[in-house]
Amino acid sequence: MALSSLYTGISGLAAYSQAMSVIGDNIANVNTVGFKASRISFEDIFSQSLVGATGRFQIGRGVQVASIQRIFSQSTFQTTSSATDLAIDGDGFFIVSRNGTTFYTRAGQFYLDEKGYLINHRNYVLQGWMLDDTGAITSVLQDINLSNISSAPKATTRVSLHVNLDINTPILSGSFDVNDPVNTSNYMAPVTVYDATGNAHLVNIYFRKQDNDSWEWHAILDGGELEGGTAGENTEVANGTLDFTDGKLQTETINQAFTARFFGTSSDQAIELDFGQSIDEGGNGLDGSTEFAGGSTTKFLSQDGYAPGNLISIQIDNRGVISGVFSNGRSRPVFQIALARFMSPWGLTSMGGNLFAETTHSGPPIVGEAGSSGLGQINSNSLELSNVDLATEFVEMIKTQQAFQANSRVITTTDQMLQEIVNLKR
Repeated sequence: MALSSLYTGISGLAAYSQAMSVIGDNIANVNTVGFKASRISFEDIFSQSLVGATGRFQIGRGVQVASIQRIFSQSTFQTTSSATDLAIDGDGFFIVSRNGTTFYTRAGQFYLDEKGYLINHRNYVLQGWMLDDTGAITSVLQDINLSNISSAPKATTRVSLHVNLDINTPILSGSFDVNDPVNTSNYMAPVTVYDATGNAHLVNIYFRKQDNDSWEWHAILDGGELEGGTAGENTEVANGTLDFTDGKLQTETINQAFTARFFGTSSDQAIELDFGQSIDEGGNGLDGSTEFAGGSTTKFLSQDGYAPGNLISIQIDNRGVISGVFSNGRSRPVFQIALARFMSPWGLTSMGGNLFAETTHSGPPIVGEAGSSGLGQINSNSLELSNVDLATEFVEMIKTQQAFQANSRVITTTDQMLQEIVNLKR
């Protein structure tokens, strides 16, 4: 019996030593991003059965560790200044891969390496899907690499130009001269348009007053920018008239539509010029160009073309969509981050470095977009802190220390009992 109690006390020392290791690991990782605390559970060792005068009875043989379980509870977020710092609000794991090996993590500290891959501190690459300009997925799950992302140019197809033409402007003598547009017009508005290759072209639109309620306009381009044109020679590419009633745009007439083949391009480019919705078009004549006193001025100018652009920064929304911001002022979706969840995350194996591996106990990963299939949302400029509760860990430490001391007392007391038995021979 005395020897049995020795082994019982030893089992307690071993079990509570492991418990202290778990507590120490939790406390050590109190500031580890994405760390999930562990909890230890105990069970009794199979009892020894004895038969006595009063019948059959059992004596316990000590304690052993039943399980060490991860606690995947949501932790708080820390706001950061990096758009690639990510935190999952809800269930789910980031998927990272290196050399064909895939792991899962809650730690969202990612950054771009020299090759454009979005990686963590252990050089594992974040996984996602490539997107087209509309945000539709166009690829299988793959490494997120932003090195070859750019914004293609777009040829201008429409120009909106709203001007106020001063009604008090004097009527010039003669007619408009394409070779001397400045002296044969009353007002000029410059417009930049883009061709299919992304080259910018300056088009000057000159306005010349015909009478008190009518103006003619002429779109002039340097001929050297057109196929077959002569450098330095003005080329009229479009013209028309604007008619007003009491200062309101009554009629907008296009006499020559804007069609030009820019140098280096293979086909004609048509550009629609819009001076606002006239009364004849069903408008009120005030939402576009007008003819009021106060000086001629450009009120609004826009065009839908742009030059090519290089990636200068990224933005990530709560669905994990990575949008590129380009040097040409454009923004478009380029990748979507994938998340994974498991039927039994407690069955995952910890690989160190905030990484978990799939096991038969966890089940296969269910991969999807953030916000779908029970997956959480992604918060950019945020990091999930450790879910270790120091107050709870210190209480557990006190309980474990007391239990360890009590089991050591069992051993010393049993030793005293054995010593007494030895002393009976004296």
